[in-house]
Amino acid sequence: MIYLDNAATSFPKPEPVYQALDTFARTNLANPGRAGHRMAVAAERTLDDTRHALNQFFRGESPDRWIFTLNCTDGLNLAIKGSVKPGDHVITSDLEHNSISRPLCALEKAGVITLTRLASEGGYLDPEAVRKALTPKTALVALTHASNVLGTVQPIEAIAPIVREANALFLVDAAQSAGVVAIDLRATPIDFLAFPGHKSLYGPTGTGALYVGPRANPRAWREGGTGGDSSSETQPSVLPYLLEGGTPNVLGVAGLAAGLAWVAKRGVEEIRRHEVALLQRVVDWAEGTEGWRITGRWDPASHVGALSLVVPEALTPQDLGSILDTSFEIAVRPGLHCAPYIHRALGTFPDGTLRVSPGPFTTDEEIATFLNALTEITAGVL
Repeated sequence: MIYLDNAATSFPKPEPVYQALDTFARTNLANPGRAGHRMAVAAERTLDDTRHALNQFFRGESPDRWIFTLNCTDGLNLAIKGSVKPGDHVITSDLEHNSISRPLCALEKAGVITLTRLASEGGYLDPEAVRKALTPKTALVALTHASNVLGTVQPIEAIAPIVREANALFLVDAAQSAGVVAIDLRATPIDFLAFPGHKSLYGPTGTGALYVGPRANPRAWREGGTGGDSSSETQPSVLPYLLEGGTPNVLGVAGLAAGLAWVAKRGVEEIRRHEVALLQRVVDWAEGTEGWRITGRWDPASHVGALSLVVPEALTPQDLGSILDTSFEIAVRPGLHCAPYIHRALGTFPDGTLRVSPGPFTTDEEIATFLNALTEITAGVL
């Protein structure tokens, strides 16, 4: 299989990730913090060491501000539902994944918040549009860092100070950027940073993290056992335990730690350059092939390894995705990509686009095979 669906989840994982998962599962898979025996202590140490690694990698304020989550969606919900209150105004954009859009829309429909959705231009947000949308009631600005449909990287370094000046909280969805775009939490005033472990940090599914900055004081969204202070009737007020009710996926965190170490060693920018260089070949092919076009403004300097193609009118993205899978053993992602607002803006709703997303192990030869397959499939219809 030629796997070109890394924007959904990365595959394959680096070999150290498989090794870490196997070793941990065979030696230390106890319940962290729930006992004093050596296996439980080792499991707890894995969580602590990974918090330290995340804090160092993203330059956060302190390790205890890193919350382990089920995935990026979980982290975004923790941030949104734990911070907004009745009467608040929230700003978001048309680039968002449903992981941001759905919680906010539900709160808006329930009459809890008012919501402003900014329009992007060519796949990019204008920081001044954020400034103009701010009101005295704006409590939260929730934006993606990189579009999962277009791959365009947003200027969060310019947006963050604007949000901070307005005394609102800034939530960044880094699902498509963490691990391929440098994020410096000391240089950029971000209050919440959410990302999954299973994409460009190369951990297993069912992992993720939420960074909670010093200005944020979220309420617990779920409550339960934390392994410590069992006599308390309510959730502990200290981080990370306030937001980590229940047994964590410590096996997954062990794999995430190995993936993070692999990324740190290889280099964020090197990984991004490799993926974007492969996409450049797709862009060149689409621009020179009748019936095909890319979505969004192509700028390799502000792009991650995801690109959407508008397919010829005689076919649907679903048709092409199915043929690529069954006849050529190539995995891509057709459809709306859980981001309907940007597809409506692009005019690609309801069928969507054909998304291709290479990874660090994708080769030039695999991209050539993919493009040859598209040429063969569409030869009889163009």
